[in-house]
Amino acid sequence: MAVIEYFLKWIETANVSQRAAAAEALARAYLHKNISFDERMAAEAALTLLLDDPSPRVRLALSEALSLSHRAPVQVVAALANDQAEIAAPVLVRSPLLSDVDLRQLVAAGEARTQVLIASRPRISMALSAAIAEVGTAAACLALLRNGGAQIAAISFRRIVERHGAHPELRHALATDRRLPPDCRHLLLVQVGEALSSAPLVRALIGPDRAETLTREACVWASIGLLDATDGSEHAALVEHLRLRGDLTSAFLVRAVAHGKVDFLAAALIALTGQSEARVRALLARGRTGAVLGLLSRAGLASVTHGPILAALAIWREVANGRQVAGVQEVSWHMLQALEAEQTGRESTGGIALAGLLRRIHLQALRENARLQALALAA
Repeated sequence: MAVIEYFLKWIETANVSQRAAAAEALARAYLHKNISFDERMAAEAALTLLLDDPSPRVRLALSEALSLSHRAPVQVVAALANDQAEIAAPVLVRSPLLSDVDLRQLVAAGEARTQVLIASRPRISMALSAAIAEVGTAAACLALLRNGGAQIAAISFRRIVERHGAHPELRHALATDRRLPPDCRHLLLVQVGEALSSAPLVRALIGPDRAETLTREACVWASIGLLDATDGSEHAALVEHLRLRGDLTSAFLVRAVAHGKVDFLAAALIALTGQSEARVRALLARGRTGAVLGLLSRAGLASVTHGPILAALAIWREVANGRQVAGVQEVSWHMLQALEAEQTGRESTGGIALAGLLRRIHLQALRENARLQALALAA
């Protein structure tokens, strides 16, 4: 007690360097030395008094000394966490005494540097990640994504994409994060396309209309490619996302079938028809033509797409059973032939548009196969 009384009198005349060193020594003594209850209470009172020191160096010394301990005075740690960012940093990043509730309140307060510090803690709960995703700055969300100890829910990923998808560095972090759900990945693709189509340089070079058309087409191709990276268990979630956005169109499903994404087609038909998974998959695998046509009609797919889809399914069945070798190039050609056979003498606007789509798919496959062949020859 006498030592603490002397300390309190001494700090009134000590300079900043002396007070900072003494504050650190007192904090470490409080944490590590075996002292009596009365001495501990007196030391705690002295530490609390040091929170009012006008020098940031003194308060920073306290913050650094107390930041890792479970035994630090809770009220002192809480006060330091609400101090200016430089002083709060050690306890915000490291202190085990700050609860999720404390941290979420600090995130909600909206101070950008504070949010980044909290997002950099070694362990981030799903609830705290949700708070950062909902109100955090782009810098805080970027720190969260780079934090390997952060648990991030799918809905939190989605909020980050919705709020900060236009931020280039954060967009790259999202795109390379393996935890990113497929629906969020698709939303990110859409935002990239929108950013490209609205870029002044792109619009000046090719015009706004062509820029929008090209980027829309590129997003669709990228979305088809996204299916390769999507686990079958996540197809239902991606289907729902596309349906709500209005992107689950007949044309999109035709593209998917042409590229052999039969499992995705099954997930889409389950969602659109309400039929059981077992029935839909059985029909696609070995169902009769009439039954499959009924399924496609019930799903609301344009009638002009039925013939091409049936032609594609027939080939992919043969490929799956090992009786045929074929790829997108062959399948798209047979789909186009099936469409032309149906449309002979009665061409419709929908048929012309679908023929154009199938030709583009076929030509793209030809180009890709030729490119791969050239690379193989060069190797």
